[in-house]
Parts: sequence; structure tokens; C-alpha cells
Amino acid sequence: MADEPIRVTVWGEGRHERRDANVAAMYPDGMHTTIAAGISEHAGSAVEVRCVTLDDEGQGLPDEVLAATDVLTWWGHLAHDEVSDDLVDRVQAAVLAGMGLVVLHSGHWSKIFKRLMGTSCALRWRNGDDRELVWTVDPNHPVAEGVPSPLVIERQEMYGEFFDIPAPDELVFVSSFSGGEVFRSGCAWRRGRGRVFYFSPGDQDYPVYHHPGVRRVVANAAVWAAPSGAPRAETPIAYAPTGWYA
Repeated sequence: MADEPIRVTVWGEGRHERRDANVAAMYPDGMHTTIAAGISEHAGSAVEVRCVTLDDEGQGLPDEVLAATDVLTWWGHLAHDEVSDDLVDRVQAAVLAGMGLVVLHSGHWSKIFKRLMGTSCALRWRNGDDRELVWTVDPNHPVAEGVPSPLVIERQEMYGEFFDIPAPDELVFVSSFSGGEVFRSGCAWRRGRGRVFYFSPGDQDYPVYHHPGVRRVVANAAVWAAPSGAPRAETPIAYAPTGWYA
């Protein structure tokens, strides 16, 4: 496993690019392809990247694609409710069995992220051309490698606290905004045998996924979230009662 590339699947809705000329101008081949290019740029031969979208067969993740994915990145916004509960069940099972998941920006309200967190994942927001400063609070974490602190994003949507998530197992980045708000913008958790990372910068109205620092973070997160080398777990065992009662 260690000598083989990490199989990264970049999942995106692919909707904004078709509905909004400004988004299409920034991401002519789709936001998902720009995200994928950034991962390949910074992770190089360590990864093998493919792109899928909501409108592809099996909503982009039929069983054979999910089984061949070591790390899944997820960007969603307009169509959270269109993602089938069956797909959420299968992605959750894959994460618990060892697949990594990197959730980006408005994916905080995706069905799969809320399922894995067990909370509403609600937050405060304002879309008003804010400057975001992404501060590294855990410089020794692998996701922070090579990332400037602060990482300066001149124009971005504001995400602010309170962010209704479980306390992260590891907090890597905290953002501050020109309006004075702060936000836990880079958070890591373990779920079963899988690793989950959430990174908030990436609103569709701004060219954030062209930003070198943001691309570095997403690539680092994809590598960090990869299975550690152990094969994925089998379907969880259904335990039978022992016949002993307290």
C-alpha cells in the first residue's frame, strides 16, 4: 500500500458552473477539476486523482468507484438534498472502514458531514468580500506543512462561530475576518478507522481554489486522510448475544 499512489476521488456538484456565468469564468472546467489539479500539483506522484460529479452515474460514487477510493473530497452547496440517503450510508460505511474524507467549504451542511458529526453543523456566515486570514494553530500537523501563517485570502465569504460541530480531535487552522469574526476553519476527526478533515475556504463566488496556499492545504489533507496501510475493514460484524445478563 505504501508504494502505491493514494487514490483520490474529487466529488463535486457541478451545478454553479452551469448556472452562474461568473463561476463558469473562474472555473471553466468545473470547481472539481480545479480542486483536483491542486491536489495533483502539490502531492505529485503520491496521488492518483479522478473527478466525479453528482450528475454522473450513481451520483458519481457507484460501488466500484467508492471501493477504489482511498480519500474522497466533497464540495457541495446547492444540492445537498439531492444526495441519496443510500449514498450517504455507503460513504459513511466506507469512512468507518478506513476511507479518508476531506469536506470543503459549504460541504459542512452536506448529509454525509452532518451524519459523521452527529450535530447540525450550522454556522454564521456573510458573503461580503471579506478578507480571511487563516492562522496555523498546530504547525506540527501534517496538513499545515508548507502553509504560510497567516494564509491570506483577499476576498472570501465569512464563516463565523458558533460552528455547531463536535470538538475536533485536532484543530489545525483558525480564521479571522475583516468584520472581526473568528472561525475554526481547519478541523480533524477520526471516525471508526477513517480520518475526516474539514477546511472552510472555498466559496464559489471567489477564485479561492486557484490560491496556492489553499491548494496546498487541500493536497496535504488528502495525503493525511489516506488509510495508514491497513486494509479496509470488512462489513461490521453483527454480534450475537452471549446469553449472559447482568
